[in-house]
Amino acid sequence: MKAFAKKVSSIFRVVFGYGILACLFAGGMTFFGYLAAMIIGGDTAEKICVFLYEDFLPVVIYASTILVVLGLIVMYLNGEKALTTNKKKNVKHKGEL
Repeated sequence: MKAFAKKVSSIFRVVFGYGILACLFAGGMTFFGYLAAMIIGGDTAEKICVFLYEDFLPVVIYASTILVVLGLIVMYLNGEKALTTNKKKNVKHKGEL
């Protein structure tokens, strides 16, 4: 079972990595869409902004949310505990005050 979980986890990790990269790129590209709309102006700019806000950004947000859940599944399958506090005490060296 552990071998299967590792194999599935490695596949999900690749999907998560490329998916988040694509979502970050798509989210960043909206800046250039709004910049182009600002340069063009008029009714065309309004249509560009409405498309970006009502059609494009919700898809990017939903996709990134699904990919974050997939990333959490990868962490669970690998047994990683990245979101826990570390309970080790800080030990000071001789030279520190």
